[in-house]
Amino acid sequence: MQTLNLIPGHLTQDQLRQIRSEAVRVSLPKDVWQQVRESHESLKAVVQRGAPAYGINTGFGKLAKTQVDVADLSTLQHNLIRSHAAGVGEPLAPRIVRLAMILKLLSLARGYSGVRPQVIEHFISMLSENILPVIPEKGSVGASGDLAPLAHLSLPLIGEGEVVFKGDRLPAAQALQSAGLSPLTLEAKEGLALLNGTQISAALAIEGLFAAEQNLASAIVIGAIAVDAALGSYVPFDARIHKARGQSGQVRVAELYRGLLDNSELNRSHADCDRVQDPYCLRCQPQILGACLDQLDHGRKILLREANAVSDNPLLCPDTGEVLSGGNFHAEPVAMVADNIALAIAETGSLSERRVAMLIDSSISELPPFLTRNAGLESGFMVAHVTAAALASENKSLAHPASVDSLPTSANQEDHVSMATFAARRLHTMNENTQQILAVEYLAASQGISLRRPLTSSTGVESALQHLRDHVPEYMNDRVFYPDIEKAALLIHQGRLAELLPMPLLDTVLD
Repeated sequence: MQTLNLIPGHLTQDQLRQIRSEAVRVSLPKDVWQQVRESHESLKAVVQRGAPAYGINTGFGKLAKTQVDVADLSTLQHNLIRSHAAGVGEPLAPRIVRLAMILKLLSLARGYSGVRPQVIEHFISMLSENILPVIPEKGSVGASGDLAPLAHLSLPLIGEGEVVFKGDRLPAAQALQSAGLSPLTLEAKEGLALLNGTQISAALAIEGLFAAEQNLASAIVIGAIAVDAALGSYVPFDARIHKARGQSGQVRVAELYRGLLDNSELNRSHADCDRVQDPYCLRCQPQILGACLDQLDHGRKILLREANAVSDNPLLCPDTGEVLSGGNFHAEPVAMVADNIALAIAETGSLSERRVAMLIDSSISELPPFLTRNAGLESGFMVAHVTAAALASENKSLAHPASVDSLPTSANQEDHVSMATFAARRLHTMNENTQQILAVEYLAASQGISLRRPLTSSTGVESALQHLRDHVPEYMNDRVFYPDIEKAALLIHQGRLAELLPMPLLDTVLD
C-alpha cells in the first residue's frame, strides 16, 4: 500500500485519481499538526468562556437555542453521531468511502474545526489498516452537510457501527480491536465537525466525473469507428471549422478525431462519392461531445475546489478566537455540477444510440440491414439497438436536475437543501447505462468495418477493432447477444479504448 503525502487544501487531480483506484496510506506535513493544535486551543477557550456557541455548547438545528451544560458536551457529540446515523439502502462502494474519509480528514486538518489531532490520526490509522465504514447510500439531502452518511462514516471512530475489514463486514469495535486501535471519546464540537461537510456528495461526484470522462473518451474512439463504418466524411473534423467557433472542448475533440482517423484506406475509397453531408450523429460529434467535455472540465474545476474545501460549520478563527456561523455545509456547488455531469453522460449515450440507429439503417449507412448478411432470416443488431434506446431513454429521465428539487427539513430551520447526494449518486447508474450503450455501438460499428473488408481503416480504429476481436468474433450469423455486450462493456470499463487517446481527456484541458 502506497503512502500519499497530502497537503490539506492542495489535493491534486492526480492524487484524486490514485485514491479512486487503490487503497492508500496518508501522511500530513508537520506544520499541519501545529495548526490543528492551535485550532483546538481556540475551541477550548470558547468552551471556557461559556457563551452560547452553536454546536459547541448548544443543541443542533431547530434546537440551537438550547444551551448544554459543560459536563454534557462529550455526551452531546456522541448523541449527535448516534441519532444522525439514520441512512438506508445499499452500502457505498469502498472506493467512495475511502475517498470520503480522506476528504474529511483533510478538511479537518485545515485548522478551522477545532478537533484534536487524535481525531485526524484515527482516520489515518483506519486507512492504514484498510478499515472502511459501512455507509448506506441513501439519507442525505446535501445541506447542513451529508449528515446521515457522515454519521455512519464517523460511528467507527467511537467504536460503533459497522466496517469492512479484510473482506468481512463486522462490528467496528471488533475490527478496531483486531487492528490494535481504541475507540475515541469525543470532546466539544468534534461530532459536529465530523458530520458537517460535503465529503460524501463530493466523493460520489468525483467518482461520477472520472467515470464519465472514461465513457466520453471511449465514445470518441467508437465514434471514429462509426465514421469509417458508415463511410463518413472527414471534412467535419477540419481544424478550420472548429477554430472559427472557438469552443475549447469542440476544438480538442475534433483534434482527437483527426488523430484517430488519420491514413484510412476506407476514407480514401469514397473520396469521389456524391454524398454532400452526413447525418448529425457523425458530422456534429465534435460540437456535441466537445460540449460534454466542457461540462466535465467545469465539473473538474468545481469538484477539485470542493475536495480541498472546509465545509464545516461553525468555523473557528484561531488568530482572533471568533466562532463564525455560516453555511459552507450547503452542497449546492456539488449538486449543480453533478447535474451538469449528468447532462454530459446522457448526451454521450444519446449520441451513441443515434449512431447505432444510423448504422443499422441501410438507407443511410449503405450497410446490410441490421448489419447482418442474411436479413430476414436473421435479425442482426435489431434488438441490440432497442436495448441501447431503452438505456438512453432511462438516462434522459435520470438527467432531470436534482438541484432544483428542494424540500425543507429540521422544522423549517434548514429550509433549502441541495439534494447533492442524489445528484451525484445517480451518476453511477447513468455511467453504467452509457457504458452499455457504447458497448452496443462498439459491436455495431466494428461489424460495419468487418462488412467493408478487405478495405482497412486507420491505425487508431484498427487498434480499437483488434481489442474487440480478441474477445468477440465477427458476426457471421445470429447468436446470443448479451455475452458480447458484456465483453465490450468490460473493455470500455477497463479503459482499453480510452488508452488509445494521447492522455486522459480532462488532463488535456487543464488551465
